[in-house]
Amino acid sequence: MPLLWLSLAFVCGVILGWLAGWPWATWLALAGLVSSLFIVYKLVIRLPALHRLAQGGDPASRPWWAVGLPYPVLMIALCLGAARFQSTQISITPQQLAWYNDRETRQVVEGVILAPPERRDQYTLLTVEADRIRSVETPAFTSVGGRLLARAPLGGNWRYGDRVGLEGWLSTPFANEEFSYRDYLAHQGIYSYFNCGYDKEVCAQILQRDLGSPLWSAIYSLRQRAVEMIYQLYPDPEASLMAGILLGVEGGIPEPVRRAFNDTGTSHIIAISGFNFAIVAGLFVGFFGWLLGRWRGMLAAFLGIALYAVLAGASAGVVRAAIMGGLGVFAAQIGRRQAGLNSLAFVAALMALANPHVLWDVGFQLSFMATLGLILYADPLSEWFTRVAARRLPLSTAQRLSRPVGEYFLFTLAAQLTTLALILYYFRRFSLASLVANPLVLPAQPGVMILGGLSALAGMIFQPLGQVIAYLAWPFIVYTIRLVELFARLPGAAWTLAPLTPWVVLAFYALLFGWTAFGVRLRSSVTRRLGETGPPLAWMVLAGLGLATVVAWRAALAAPDGRLHLTMLEVGGGDAILIQTPSGRNLLINGGLSPNALSDSLGRRLPPGAGRLDYLVVAAASEEQLAALPSVVERFPPGHALWSGPTAGEYSARQLRQALNRLRVPITDAQAGQSLELGQGARLRVLAVEPRGAVLLLEWGKFRALLPVGLDFDSMAALIKDHNLSPMTALLLADGGYAPLNPPEWIERWQPQVALLSVAAGDAEGRPDPETLKALEGYTLLRTDRNGWIKLSTDGERMWVEVERK
Repeated sequence: MPLLWLSLAFVCGVILGWLAGWPWATWLALAGLVSSLFIVYKLVIRLPALHRLAQGGDPASRPWWAVGLPYPVLMIALCLGAARFQSTQISITPQQLAWYNDRETRQVVEGVILAPPERRDQYTLLTVEADRIRSVETPAFTSVGGRLLARAPLGGNWRYGDRVGLEGWLSTPFANEEFSYRDYLAHQGIYSYFNCGYDKEVCAQILQRDLGSPLWSAIYSLRQRAVEMIYQLYPDPEASLMAGILLGVEGGIPEPVRRAFNDTGTSHIIAISGFNFAIVAGLFVGFFGWLLGRWRGMLAAFLGIALYAVLAGASAGVVRAAIMGGLGVFAAQIGRRQAGLNSLAFVAALMALANPHVLWDVGFQLSFMATLGLILYADPLSEWFTRVAARRLPLSTAQRLSRPVGEYFLFTLAAQLTTLALILYYFRRFSLASLVANPLVLPAQPGVMILGGLSALAGMIFQPLGQVIAYLAWPFIVYTIRLVELFARLPGAAWTLAPLTPWVVLAFYALLFGWTAFGVRLRSSVTRRLGETGPPLAWMVLAGLGLATVVAWRAALAAPDGRLHLTMLEVGGGDAILIQTPSGRNLLINGGLSPNALSDSLGRRLPPGAGRLDYLVVAAASEEQLAALPSVVERFPPGHALWSGPTAGEYSARQLRQALNRLRVPITDAQAGQSLELGQGARLRVLAVEPRGAVLLLEWGKFRALLPVGLDFDSMAALIKDHNLSPMTALLLADGGYAPLNPPEWIERWQPQVALLSVAAGDAEGRPDPETLKALEGYTLLRTDRNGWIKLSTDGERMWVEVERK
């Protein structure tokens, strides 16, 4: 399999070049060194041992992993792959657009739109190849090179090939621990993000038309005409979904419909990806093979895939997906797994040669894995089904059944198996309904795609003819939508999962492909050594008992212990306070900055299988306090929410409100004097509500914890004068130890046994302030940046303190 190993070596070299970061000249020098040593060896040394090594092992005793070609050739391919990646890296100089990122003044940039504008719900995205830039304060332009992604208002009449003048702010794309938009765009050659503001007349003025490629202009024009025709032939939402399936134009799909497809694991039907093309290709082969015969059917399927790719816009991602889908058809038709693997690896290497950044494209990864699934598992699954069916049915009947079952269920299962880890890693959703929804929805897709495509093409020629064909296609698209919506309404149709690390994904694929390569040998070896049933059965029983023991102990440790627990979670900034009541209820106050840290902390402390919070209290609505919550409440939905502070000021506050509304969580506005009864006499009182947020008091028996999360100067002055409040057991320092909100008279007023501080290590604003630390001299101070999580437990009489780090 020399081609397979040579291609894999080049692909691995691209990844190595990204990891190592050495310049391309260094990699070329290494390739030249290896080549020179290899040539010297071939001409001079010729030692038998080295000869066998250089030839990939002794052919007479070559093991399974021998590659069948000289190992130095693999090293050369590895170095060339790394050099190819490094050759695409740019140096940020004054001649590069990214040099002017993050300036304080507005910039004027001119360039040409490289792709059709992406119209979203509230804005439009323009990909522009810039050629000159100036500040609004200077009249002279500077010549530059580089691409930018511009966010423009809706309503502009921009199109591919327009030369535009942009006025706004140029910045570096954002990056955080959950997602790096900067890296995502960098792999597309985009290093600048342009925010135009809200005035489309000023934002992006059209300076000149039709400067793009005539071929691409014709393709995009044909696509736009097809979209317009679909909306004339079909009602909505059928028209929007048809446009998404046929042409990849998803902007018009209603959010509830899109969510239903996501929740049922059928979104691949809409997305123009290799997963979609692999399934579509299998359907085309089955349909045209039945109509025209095996080989003519495969040719017709290739033509159908090519036409589909053109109608979908023939973008780089679509062309890659079409190649992968066609490759899956070819491998399945010739029935040779080795040839399919060689072809897949070779195509991946060619794509990486043309654009090394394709390896980081999610669409490419899904395309590659879906096609690999078809190559590795489509035939074995069909053969397995035939064997199982033949036990109860005649062999000829079982063989006839295996074809539709394979095309509509088993092939989908094969693609889902190899894309599962990537879907969980990137999208964090797992759909149980997909195993049933896909086999029921996919049989309708040939009708949707073939009749829908024909109706659009015929309508552009003669609209009444297109309308007649649309009447035939309409039942298929209606069936698709209604069935998906039906499954999406089922309880537990989709689960939102905690983030996966890349190591988990690699471990999944190592186990999957390791079992694929060695499973039969391993199973036969174990059977020979341990017998057919006895020991393996005993091992399974013992493993089950061990798992049950772990689960039982975890449940026991998380069960209510009759105490009140207050835990300060370490969430990278802001406050996140988990309160667990004596009766076992769970209440979260704010969430802090880091979704990953918050999700991990809750997962470790909530009872196994609970997956819910009883109450969410928003005590301050700033970005630092709420940034982690919009995504985390999807995984740990609260039963109720108590809200204080503004609802529409900060981005995370708006996102959180939308998430709570989507989850149908009742929201109550906080008012001073409110009290949440937590059971057995414990309660959480709202002492004050101001525009900034709320001040809370947790009390049970002699335990009193003051939580001034939304403290401002007015509420601070009022609480100091309130003689109904006695000294506190615990005091949370407001705003990460900001001195004006934690003056000495405030701390003296409460005389806390322990002061709690939630602050990130190396806080960007330098908190806690030195004045706050001075005011705390003589008090016990616990802080999350040094102690990690902090847990206070009480039975109403005594208090116990635990910290993660001493």
